[in-house]
Amino acid sequence: MERRKNDAPATPEPEGESRPGAKGGPTPKRREAQAQNKRPLVASDRKAARRADRERRNELYARQQQAMATGDERYLPQRDKGPVRRWVRNYIDSRRSPSEFFLPMAMVAIVLLLFASQLPEVAVVGLVVMYAGFFIALAFAIGYTVAAMRKVKRRFDEDQIPRFTAMYAFTRVFQPRFLRAPKPQVKRGESVE
Repeated sequence: MERRKNDAPATPEPEGESRPGAKGGPTPKRREAQAQNKRPLVASDRKAARRADRERRNELYARQQQAMATGDERYLPQRDKGPVRRWVRNYIDSRRSPSEFFLPMAMVAIVLLLFASQLPEVAVVGLVVMYAGFFIALAFAIGYTVAAMRKVKRRFDEDQIPRFTAMYAFTRVFQPRFLRAPKPQVKRGESVE
């Protein structure tokens, strides 16, 4: 082949950071790269590793508990995250419902049932009150859940609404206000529209 005058042999560029986009050194061999990534499956000091793991878990738990009290979205559990779930919580928390009193009422009825052998009339009354309270609470919970879901569907796009949002609202209605987690961020009667 005939060589042209402009085809002079290329001089090698110096290695290092002088070229734009240079990585600063030769590519390591596969064996060396894999050796750098190797870590023992079991730590050499198991007690220290267990202690560090426990400290990480405790720190995460403390952050989640703080988020449950303040409503901080970053550290809430996955089931409570997102604008839809926050709106549903605020909607439910801003309303009064007889459903939230069902749990304490059921506890009283159970205590009355313990004395069924001595006072059968009181036990029957307690049972009737418990069932009546349950059906009233269930009706209110279903009503609030349906109303909340209608408003959620008007307010948010269908792809933004997480699965089981209706169940999330339903279970929140049944919880007494002081036991709800995350803690209510709105007062009763406050508008969330």
